[in-house]
Amino acid sequence: MSEKLALHGGTPVRTKPMPSRGLFGEEEKRAAMEVFDAAIESGVAFGYNGPQEIAYEKAFVEYMGGGYADGVNSGTNALFVALGALGLDALSEVIVPPISDPGGVMPVVFVGCVPVGADADPGTYNIGAASIEERITDRTRAIVVAHISGEPADMDAIMKLADRHDLYVVEDCAQAHGATFRGKKVGAIGHVAAFSTMSGKHHATGAQGGVFYTTDEELYWRGKRFADRGKPFNVDEPEGNVVAGLNCNLNDLAAAIGLVQLAKLPDIIARRRSFAEALAESLDRESKWVRIGRQIDGAQGVYWFMRLHFDEAAAGVSKAKFCEALGAEGIPVNPSYRHIPVEMPWFKNRATFGTSGFPWSCSDYDGDRNPTFETPHAIASTEEHFNLHLNEQFGDEEVDDIVRAVCKVEAAFANS
Repeated sequence: MSEKLALHGGTPVRTKPMPSRGLFGEEEKRAAMEVFDAAIESGVAFGYNGPQEIAYEKAFVEYMGGGYADGVNSGTNALFVALGALGLDALSEVIVPPISDPGGVMPVVFVGCVPVGADADPGTYNIGAASIEERITDRTRAIVVAHISGEPADMDAIMKLADRHDLYVVEDCAQAHGATFRGKKVGAIGHVAAFSTMSGKHHATGAQGGVFYTTDEELYWRGKRFADRGKPFNVDEPEGNVVAGLNCNLNDLAAAIGLVQLAKLPDIIARRRSFAEALAESLDRESKWVRIGRQIDGAQGVYWFMRLHFDEAAAGVSKAKFCEALGAEGIPVNPSYRHIPVEMPWFKNRATFGTSGFPWSCSDYDGDRNPTFETPHAIASTEEHFNLHLNEQFGDEEVDDIVRAVCKVEAAFANS
């Protein structure tokens, strides 16, 4: 006879809280205090582009294996700067991910370009090359690729497509610090990249932050100028700012924290991978209905969360009900990750610049003024998967409890 579910009044499998992350510690505190102490002693307030930020950017480049980095004040602005570095003409089309935080698409509009929604690689949350190809027009100039949940997209197929059509590729690595595709770190595969370093990500520069990164020196300087109101960095300009841009700067206090965090990143990633691999193996052995989501060949993820596939047809119970029961057993799950930008009100209602509907409504734009984008693979992926929240403090005890809870819920529903 199966155990009584916690959902129905039974005792939960997990009766104590899952381990807290404890992201910031005494090292980050000391680094921040050193910045304050120096400012107090000198009487000069700390700012940005100072020694801490320079050191952080240098360490980030070393971690990535070379290239150029500019610290900025959010992941959304990192993407904004990455797009700004490309210098796209207004009303250019930019193909965007099917599943993403809104901040992974909105910057396209704010550089005066038109976002075009693509569909997912089947069985994943990531943009697919086949759908990208279907969306390319003579107005297309760039592709934004988000590596959702820390799982790399199929960058070989995407880069071949981009090369064939002479398109820029922008990697959104907000959830994918240190993930690799065929041995190369994501962010160093496309032309430019954006990282979020807010406090929920793999490493952080405080509450908010981001990094614009590229392996192309010219794109770096263009991005750096764009991120600081067009200041004439690395150009022979006697006076004045050289291009329109916004103030997207990071600051030295945040960078001091980020420098400490960056040193911890390899261990953070290793521990997340160890947990995820152990859980995937255990689910393969013990569970009838739950497996880790399809992993593409050559991808090594970093598990911002774990995407788990649920066999609803075999279970005979809805994913929502299954996840509700898992949650009651003390397991931190999200039953749906339907973050599909083209379905969101701001996109559907063209709620951008007042009521103008710009850029779609612009008289100079000769594309579809009221487009709809079908994303059946993305919708199917969100319906077939649920997310497990985790952090690098999860270990063998959490693997055991999660698998026990999954098996308990499966047994209860199988016998109902």
